[in-house]
Amino acid sequence: MAAGRTGGRILVDALVGQGAEIAFCVAGESYLEVLDAALDRPELRLITCRQEGGAAFMAEAYGKLTGRPAVCMVTRGPGACNASIGIHTAFQDSTPLVLLVGQVARDQRDREAFQEVDFRQMFGPLAKWVAQIDSAARIPEYVARAFRTAITGRPGPVVLALPEDMLRERADVPDLPRAAPVQATPSDGDMGRLAEMLRRAQRPLAIVGGAPWPDSACARFQSFAEAWHLPVACSFRRQDVMHNASRSYVGDLGTGPNPALLERVRAADLLLVAGARLGEITTQGYGLPAPPKAAAALIHVHADLAELGRVYQPDLAIPSSPAAFADVAAALAPPPELPWAAWTAAARQDYESWQRPGPCPGTLDLGAVFCWLRDRLPPNAIVTNDAGNFSGWGHRFLRYGRPGRQLGPTSGAMGYAYPAAVAAKITHPERLVLSLSGDGGFLMTGQELATAMHAGAAPIALVINNGMYGTIRMHQENRFPGRVSATDLTNPDFAALARSYGAFGATLTRTEEFAPAFEEAVASGRAAVIELKPDPEAITTRTTLSALRAKARSG
Repeated sequence: MAAGRTGGRILVDALVGQGAEIAFCVAGESYLEVLDAALDRPELRLITCRQEGGAAFMAEAYGKLTGRPAVCMVTRGPGACNASIGIHTAFQDSTPLVLLVGQVARDQRDREAFQEVDFRQMFGPLAKWVAQIDSAARIPEYVARAFRTAITGRPGPVVLALPEDMLRERADVPDLPRAAPVQATPSDGDMGRLAEMLRRAQRPLAIVGGAPWPDSACARFQSFAEAWHLPVACSFRRQDVMHNASRSYVGDLGTGPNPALLERVRAADLLLVAGARLGEITTQGYGLPAPPKAAAALIHVHADLAELGRVYQPDLAIPSSPAAFADVAAALAPPPELPWAAWTAAARQDYESWQRPGPCPGTLDLGAVFCWLRDRLPPNAIVTNDAGNFSGWGHRFLRYGRPGRQLGPTSGAMGYAYPAAVAAKITHPERLVLSLSGDGGFLMTGQELATAMHAGAAPIALVINNGMYGTIRMHQENRFPGRVSATDLTNPDFAALARSYGAFGATLTRTEEFAPAFEEAVASGRAAVIELKPDPEAITTRTTLSALRAKARSG
């Protein structure tokens, strides 16, 4: 037998050495040596998925939950193209992930061989680093760098291409130690200036978000905010960073936010932004605040030096990971008098008022359903949310906070919620995992029901079926009232579809049906799909299709 290990074996050993515990994959002949080597390393669990986009979403969700990179393995060409949606999501959501892509043999490169793609060009704008490993002897070096890059500074995805003949090549090379992240920490001078700017403020507002926020960092930031009586809003789909039951929490700056909160942003004389990038959704189209210089004083804390001053020019820029910032912020002693206490209390009251739903057309009241869930879900529940207008009910009426989690794509990728829920249930089988999808998004990746059943995972999926791509229909009614084009949908019986996989399935048309159906789904111990069929008029938490149309026509 030839000396040394095969490239496939070196790779699997390197992944285990970097702490990888799970890999979400769709098998391909371009990386057979990796699949074979994994049989001898049971520490690395392979999850067989049904489409590469679903596999990448699962890996992204694992990275959000743990702060560690999950591994996603796909074959070249079509497999990599399918996986790219998850890589884009991980990039925009600052999630650590390592994608391994099979590649054509080295002697076939640049001939447009079967399924050949130049992955450096393809993934260049979507990942923190893209590379191809052309020598088996260098696999440990590349893998260690990939993991370190994924978790250092602003986390994100890394892509490594694996020529199939390289994986058969043998080399005698040692493994490398586990990579540790390199993170910035605030200086004493920066924190002293932050405290002084806060003391001079009359109407401060903190905005928190981004990644990564370990549970311990969330708790320390909450202690800081409550000690200083700061009002805290969360950026788009990061509502679990600040416990929503805290007297300092005042809402989220996502899609369809509380108008009263937007007024608070306008009126603030100091913005403390920790972890969040201040992206398009959080700033309501770069309007709150308006770049390049906010009207309010701006303190921006971010792990990526390149982000500080990229869009908004801060008065104080603090390069720091969220965890390091929360550590030192929690130690800051507040002044004896805080002139903004009434401002914070009023902002909290605005949030409490926003938690009360208005009337909902039809026999199925989504506001009532989500308020019931708000009281029913355990504190450690994991909620995954898809993209679409339906998601507003979960954003507005559920409450989040650690150890529970909110997982949603800030990239706006449809089809995210169900694969993410499967990954969450695999990662935390003891927790209740709830997936929220529209009828459009669920059919993009709903085949991962098969993955759930295969892996023994049992998330509960709510599919809100209004027979349309609701977000696009809303925009159509705003701009072209009454002219419906390409947004109506023909759907299957989602409950019957679930039962065909061996899962629990139920279809509901009335509010009073929800609670018993949900409890039955939980008691079943199986993956479950509950189809909710609201009146299509209920287009958002605030308005109806008819009202949108009438307003557009009158305007």
